[in-house]
Amino acid sequence: MTSVNSGVCDIKKEYVLKKEEKIVNDDGVNKRKISESDEFEAKKTKTDNNKEEASRCKRKGQNKARPKTFQDDKQNKPCPSIVNLISKDELKPCQFNNCKYIHNPLDYIKSKLPDLGNDCHLYNTRGRCPRGISCRYGSSHITDEGFNIVDEEKASKWKEDTKNTLQHSIQILLQKRKYDFSLSENLVKSLDIRKKKQINNPSNDSINSEELNEDNHKIGPVLDEDIVKLLPRERKKINWTDKLYLSPLTTVGNLPFRRICKEYGADITCGEMALCESLLKGMKQEWALVKRHESEDLFGAQICGNNAYAIGKVSQLLKENTELDFIDLNLGCPIDLVYKKGGGSGMMHRIPALELSVKSASQILDIPFTIKMRTGVYQDKKIAHTIIPKVVDWGASLITLHGRSREARYTRLADWEYIEVCAKAASPCPVYGNGDILSYEDYVNSRKTAPNIQGVMIGRGALIKPWIFNEIKEQKLYDISSHERFEIIKKFTKFGLEHWGSDTQGVENTRRFLLEWLSFLYRYIPVGLLERPPQKINERPPLYFGRNDLETLMASGNCADWVKISEMVLGPVPDGFKFLPKHKANSY
Repeated sequence: MTSVNSGVCDIKKEYVLKKEEKIVNDDGVNKRKISESDEFEAKKTKTDNNKEEASRCKRKGQNKARPKTFQDDKQNKPCPSIVNLISKDELKPCQFNNCKYIHNPLDYIKSKLPDLGNDCHLYNTRGRCPRGISCRYGSSHITDEGFNIVDEEKASKWKEDTKNTLQHSIQILLQKRKYDFSLSENLVKSLDIRKKKQINNPSNDSINSEELNEDNHKIGPVLDEDIVKLLPRERKKINWTDKLYLSPLTTVGNLPFRRICKEYGADITCGEMALCESLLKGMKQEWALVKRHESEDLFGAQICGNNAYAIGKVSQLLKENTELDFIDLNLGCPIDLVYKKGGGSGMMHRIPALELSVKSASQILDIPFTIKMRTGVYQDKKIAHTIIPKVVDWGASLITLHGRSREARYTRLADWEYIEVCAKAASPCPVYGNGDILSYEDYVNSRKTAPNIQGVMIGRGALIKPWIFNEIKEQKLYDISSHERFEIIKKFTKFGLEHWGSDTQGVENTRRFLLEWLSFLYRYIPVGLLERPPQKINERPPLYFGRNDLETLMASGNCADWVKISEMVLGPVPDGFKFLPKHKANSY
């Protein structure tokens, strides 16, 4: 495919600003604007600056040394022993001698930041707020003495709606390295021995009964399963045909966002990429990525590792401790941190390690094991079509192909013609295509270009307009008003408070992830403003204003304006708040 056409999206003339201005980023925050005529002078001044000073002050990349949006002081937090007390009788002394938290409920209430509202969403829906006196909306359920009010009727009806939470007992076993991984370890070792024997004896295609007994220690009568072995993908069936698959999106593909997409018609959802190494260490922040909401009826977890032992162990761990419909292996992650360790897209050049990983995971699991990959590492060397038939033979149940290489990132259009080549190579295994779908028209064109794919995966298109799934199913464009879009944002914040909590830390986590999402949401151009709809994903709009002030605010690419939107739903930002978007792209 040719490189991305850096075109301009046509907008009706009455909405385009006459005098275009470009926003200058200063320290990650848009502080001032300069006219286009002044741009040359600004660049010249920058070039003439002292080189040594420029080198010292140079930013080290988008995701390196990013400031924390907000960090709360431990001494201003309540001790967990007093957070959720209903009466004085439940008050017990803290069991930790060196605890630095506040232990008197009244002392905490005096030092607590002002409430952000009088209406607690968690209390209204569940009958009990799990954040207790630390809730930033707690005036409706906190007594003057610092105790938490419970609505017994609502609380008795409430049932936990989130699955796959890491159990404390499992976490301790993982941290102490006492979890029993003998199943996965023995299987990987056995497969590795077989592989080495095949390499040493390439002429001997089959393994005799003595070797089979030596590797697998099988004793007793020969059963049907020994003669006719079922392929791993035949153990549990999922109908993949013509479904809309929400891509596993790092940071922005969190549980509250997936709930939004489910409400707008997504059929398949997948958790954010979780690193095998971190899952095996029992790290809570990594295990949060495999949590599943009850609305996600077809849900999988995506894992990323660089060796068969780690991938095999994680497969066993998730099989035994979570409720998943499938597990996906990431072969497409382009970031250096993962790639240089041999994971993500780096596994595409490590075929022996990939073979052992896919075989071991697909044999351990009783659910489908799927693969998501790119066309290759280098733009001019597409290798996916050579790898796909192999991973199908090794046990993969579904292949998803992102039609770009690691090298291309998002600076080129997805190659749907190559996706069709790979779909034919994978037959009869189903293949999903991924890349550049932002409208029903894009969906139809992709299915015409690649008729052999089973369905499509949508990533950035869902971030820009999460209602894209309904648009595809109903075969029309929605002209969503700014009020409707704002209601979606309000719904996301409610889901966020449920997921991350309604205390200060939970509110600021919700704000941070909302701001990350707004860095994509602002790219949406309302259908009513377009000269020739639909909007194309690789076209930037000129500076324009909306049909009302809210629509204009939502179209701003200025970080400060995103913060204003967050303050409309989550109250004012705390002192010292900083935000730099993680996914600020060099291409649209």
